[in-house]
Amino acid sequence: MSRIVWMLQVVVLLLLMNPGAAQGDSFVFVSLLQERKIITFQRMVDSGELLRTEVTECSAEPAYLTASKDGRVLFVSYRSSGQLAAFSVDASTGKLNLINVVEGGEDPAFLLLDRTGRFLLTAYYVSNKVTVHRVDAEGSLSEKPVCSLPTAANAHGVALDSKNRSVYVSHTGANRIDQFGFDQETGILTPLDPPFVTADAIQNPRHIVMHPSDRWAYCSNEAGGSKEDGASLYARDSKTMRLTQEQSVLSLPETFDANENSTAECLLTPDGSFLYVANRGHNSVAGFSVNQSNGRLTRVSITPTEAVPRSFTISPDGRHLYVAGEASGRVASYAIQSNGELKPLAVMDSGPISWAIVAVDVNR
Repeated sequence: MSRIVWMLQVVVLLLLMNPGAAQGDSFVFVSLLQERKIITFQRMVDSGELLRTEVTECSAEPAYLTASKDGRVLFVSYRSSGQLAAFSVDASTGKLNLINVVEGGEDPAFLLLDRTGRFLLTAYYVSNKVTVHRVDAEGSLSEKPVCSLPTAANAHGVALDSKNRSVYVSHTGANRIDQFGFDQETGILTPLDPPFVTADAIQNPRHIVMHPSDRWAYCSNEAGGSKEDGASLYARDSKTMRLTQEQSVLSLPETFDANENSTAECLLTPDGSFLYVANRGHNSVAGFSVNQSNGRLTRVSITPTEAVPRSFTISPDGRHLYVAGEASGRVASYAIQSNGELKPLAVMDSGPISWAIVAVDVNR
């Protein structure tokens, strides 16, 4: 039996085992920085298994990825050209088709859509700013941002509360989190008073996420020299929308030299029960349970993973976690257990350099 025939039989078998996946409405996208490509994997919803299906060529180095709420548009930051791109997503195949490319700024590090899906917020690692571009009904980005504000050194993450009222931008270089009010009708950002909160010394907040309750924000702390390297909890005042740091936790074994590690992505499960942080250096993903009364973190696991886990993603249903190994060129799949621990499932080749990854469910 030829390898091609065997592979086709495997594909048919997988689709028969999971008819819902045959509709092709769940995908995982991985950006390959050096090769200027985006890889599409079809995702089997029940098993979490991935099947590589499409390759999309990009005009510049694709870096961070995010998708519209309905999954029908994928937004991509072009690191080498400082541009932002929008692609339509075919609901059956996951094939990407370019909608448009617009100018952004030097090294767009992070993308986030507002809750209405009408604005794309971007943090820039080199040009030290945040922009807001309008998104039309077809997913096309406005040629120029409706708002562009200077922030501080190495803007790297963006978070938004569930009511679309406040935006937070984390900075590794400036060691602070900028705080803004957000107008969802115009896309305009207005600095709060005070305009930023400073993190503890040498923490360097990298990525930031909001709890679904809006009561807390969580940051991964990039600086490897800190014993609190890992994650920090910030309480959010519901009236002033200001953040106050309340807790920091270690994402590494106590015996591991924190100077040999730097954290990367941090994400919450959709229900806010667990926070995960990627460790580059230790090459692992740390998991923390979230106390739903006070937001405090308790570490539940440290799971070995692919080399240099710059980016990982959690499926929209909260059942699976996928890690892109920047150095290994592979994607590792895990099932999220009821206690927050990660159960290894499989490893798939993605390609060099696997920079960012996002799981998307596409509505028909």
